Amino acid sequence: MSSTEVDHLVVAAASLEQGVAWCEVTLGITPGPGGKHPLMGTHNRVFSIASAEFPGAYFEIIAIDPDAPSPPRRRWFGLDDPELQRRIAHSPRLVHVVARSRMLERHRGGLVHAGIDPGLPVAMSRDTLQGRLAWQVLVRDDGRLQLGGALPTLIEWDGTHPTEHMATSGVALRELQLGGLPPTVRQLLALQGVGYAPEPALRAVLSTPLGDVILETE
Repeated sequence: MSSTEVDHLVVAAASLEQGVAWCEVTLGITPGPGGKHPLMGTHNRVFSIASAEFPGAYFEIIAIDPDAPSPPRRRWFGLDDPELQRRIAHSPRLVHVVARSRMLERHRGGLVHAGIDPGLPVAMSRDTLQGRLAWQVLVRDDGRLQLGGALPTLIEWDGTHPTEHMATSGVALRELQLGGLPPTVRQLLALQGVGYAPEPALRAVLSTPLGDVILETE
């Protein structure tokens, strides 16, 4: 079975305005444009964090879209969790990592066999100035993250990847450590470039215009 790669880091914010301000102060850049996810009632801002260690990686700041109707399902990345909303009320937080798969169904089957429910594939898309992006992503019905966010959400892109049209941002992902993943899951996903430790769930080291910045989950 093929290995997976780091696709993007997810930072949850109470609003995109809050997320942009946090990014400017913390990482020293203004994030690029993003889009809306009607099925989830969310919107985002994104920018490249690709590096030799993590080619094709990007950074997503995501928030509930106040102009969108309530979605017919629980939002992804645990955004409907009142505790998460309480924690991000004053400052955005690193909450998750998404991994890119080229064999989504087989990776999903492996996780289920290991006793983990990663959810079912959900087909999604959004329009950009460069054209439509389309993908399938595994999302649980309850929208919850597992293992404190350390178990990556799996995504498989259909055609164009978003980083193909992203300029260099000045921020690069140098290290990513996941905590608490069972050995069977590590072997199954074979996530390239990632290190492992007991905790925290996620620890990312980014080079930025302000110097190295470490982001960790609580």
